[in-house]
Amino acid sequence: MRGIDTLKAWARSLKQHTLILWFAARDRRTPWPVRLLALVIVAYAFSPIDLIPDFIPVLGLLDDLLLLPLGIALLLRLMPPAVMETARQAAAQATERPVSRGATVAVVALWVLAIVLLWRWLSK
Repeated sequence: MRGIDTLKAWARSLKQHTLILWFAARDRRTPWPVRLLALVIVAYAFSPIDLIPDFIPVLGLLDDLLLLPLGIALLLRLMPPAVMETARQAAAQATERPVSRGATVAVVALWVLAIVLLWRWLSK
């Protein structure tokens, strides 16, 4: 049971860091390249739809277990300390978790584009 508790704590921490980075990405003091990267990673994290669905073996969980945590870890190192402190305070006061509708639309658009391209390629 200790391993499960550790995993649950890690998941909670990841969710909290994602929320903190969401606030940090919206702060004007964040350098624009870091802000852009943060907006992409956080929007994807808060999107209800995965780019690679979880039912696809191995690849489906790769984004959730590897890519997302690596992106969050990178952002935590790139964010200015003053911005992170303000973002931590804002996240502590937040009552709801944001949902990224823009990322959802982007993921759906990518899947539709992939299906159309595959259909065109197969119909030749």
